[in-house]
Amino acid sequence: MADMLIYNLLGWVLSAYSAKDQLTGMNVAIKKIMKPFSAPVLAKRTYRELKLLKALMHENIICLSDIFISPLEDIYFVTELLGTDLHRLLQSRPLEKQFIQYFLYQILRGLKYVHSAGVIHRDLKPSNILINENCDLKICDFGLARIQDPQMTGYVSTRYYRAPEIMLTWQKYDVAVDVWSAGCIFAEMLEGKPLFPGKDHVHQFSIITELLGTPPEDVIATICSENTLRFVKNLPKCEPVPFSQRFAGQDPQAIDLLEKMLTFDPRKRITAEEALSHPYLAPYHDPTDEPVAPEKFDWSFNEADLPVDTWKVMMYSEILDFHNVDNTDTINYLGTPLTGPVLEGQEAAYTQPQ
Repeated sequence: MADMLIYNLLGWVLSAYSAKDQLTGMNVAIKKIMKPFSAPVLAKRTYRELKLLKALMHENIICLSDIFISPLEDIYFVTELLGTDLHRLLQSRPLEKQFIQYFLYQILRGLKYVHSAGVIHRDLKPSNILINENCDLKICDFGLARIQDPQMTGYVSTRYYRAPEIMLTWQKYDVAVDVWSAGCIFAEMLEGKPLFPGKDHVHQFSIITELLGTPPEDVIATICSENTLRFVKNLPKCEPVPFSQRFAGQDPQAIDLLEKMLTFDPRKRITAEEALSHPYLAPYHDPTDEPVAPEKFDWSFNEADLPVDTWKVMMYSEILDFHNVDNTDTINYLGTPLTGPVLEGQEAAYTQPQ
């Protein structure tokens, strides 16, 4: 593992730093995950993110370049460094049409690949979309990612970008939740501000209905929670606002695509692959250069209820595999994370910024 010098705190994630690889001269990002083995749920989430970063190899997905564990058992993910994220970019200036098109194209191109692997990101938002000076875009932070179409309930994703089917506590949701989030991001790029800035989950759902209207009956029929069903039925009846009216002055093709991405019923929502073929993205669409995953991601570990020590052994095994070290040596690394030939000396190579 190359020596690196940390020199700056990054704004896009807590405990993340920019650094320089002193051997190659390349700038990298280092994400520190503190005490991942303090609880099984944290260990599992970290293991899941590592497995995904190793498996998802695509130009629009952040690439893992190194990983190690400190003597205090903090984990460090080392990835390529991009200059900013979409959240900060949107705060700094309005985006011109060609940039909106190119960024949306890359988001959907990355989602097509992720979804083809049977993975749902579940937390797509501007701060999880990294951009460099060449306008190359990469999706990051797969800590909440899950298998496609499982029995899933509860709150995931940041509220502004949360699909309505999640708030309606559907027993099943799928990759369509990421398309909804991408649609919210698309609208934010067009207008320079969040489309659905809900103050809480009730307000969030209410402002969605102010634009899309009362949920159709076939959507209401899928609600499994009696409390949620009662809440939805007690909402004032709303007629949908035409997108051409709400987004007056925007490119008609942009409005058409946005409406397809923000369809209430996820079963009727456009897919990432279909969206790539939309006329709005014609300047960049190339079906020969929009790859899918070679195989489905292996989620066999995901339903396991394991103790921390087992997750720890599995994590070390994955790290050794990343460094092409024989997994039979896993047990030798437990308790002495930096003593092996791969990880030796790394703690000294990282300096906390002042």
